[in-house]
This record gives sequence, C-alpha cells and structure tokens, in this order.
Amino acid sequence: MADTGSSPSSLGPVEVAVVEFPGSRFDGRIAPALAQVIEAGVISILDLVFITKDSGGATAAFELADLGDGDEARAYLELDGAAGGLLGESDLQRAADLLEPGSSAAVIVWENSWARRLVTAIRDSGGRLVAHDRLDAETVQTVLDGLES
Repeated sequence: MADTGSSPSSLGPVEVAVVEFPGSRFDGRIAPALAQVIEAGVISILDLVFITKDSGGATAAFELADLGDGDEARAYLELDGAAGGLLGESDLQRAADLLEPGSSAAVIVWENSWARRLVTAIRDSGGRLVAHDRLDAETVQTVLDGLES
C-alpha cells in the first residue's frame, strides 16, 4: 500500500464518486488528470475500482491489480497513493446498480488532501464540523448562468 501521508487524525474530507462511461467507452484518459491533481497535493486516491455491466445486467468489479498490463491499465497502476481496500462488496453493488447496461465505471475514493492543514487547525482549536454538503458543479453553473442573464 502506498503511503498517503495521512493518519486518521489528519485526513482531509473523503469523497466517493462513481463515474460512468456509457457503452463502456473507458479509455483511460482520466488517469493523467488524476495524476496531475495527485502530484499537486490536491487529492490522494484511497481506493479505485472499475465496474462493468453487460447488456444483460451482469456486473463485475476489478481492482487495479486485476486490470492486466495494457496501456490503459498501466496509466492507473502508476497513480501515486492508490491504496485500495476501502470499498466493500455492498458499496460496489450499489455503484453497479446506478449503471446502465453496457456501461463501465470507475469508483474512486479520494481524500481532499489540500484540506489536511485546515482540518488539523480546526481540531487543534477545539472546533468541530457540524455540517458539510457538496454541490455538483452543473447545478452551481446553472444558477450562476441564471444570475448573469
């Protein structure tokens, strides 16, 4: 397991995303973008699993180590910090249930490592997080576009 440079007391917020690729057109182009934000210290990958759902609805999950040695797989294997083991079978089944037949997905768990210092400062000052929410960019953009018109 790669060292993510964090301990439970210094983790930033952790998020899970399921990114679907309709028609299983998953070609690995997101790997360089992930590598860039990892290298910049913005996120740390804690788990990454790939799911496929065939046209009949049968699903299969693949850890990074199961991907083989093709160019697409190699791009993900080289991601720093992709530790694994956080996503359980029930998590992956819930993610697979979201997919359309004939699709594939990447299920990514990442830590917002940019926030470690802030989390530590909040904790050390006696503060505690009492609410947190995430807005999707599409919704925010729609609202901003409405404000501009």
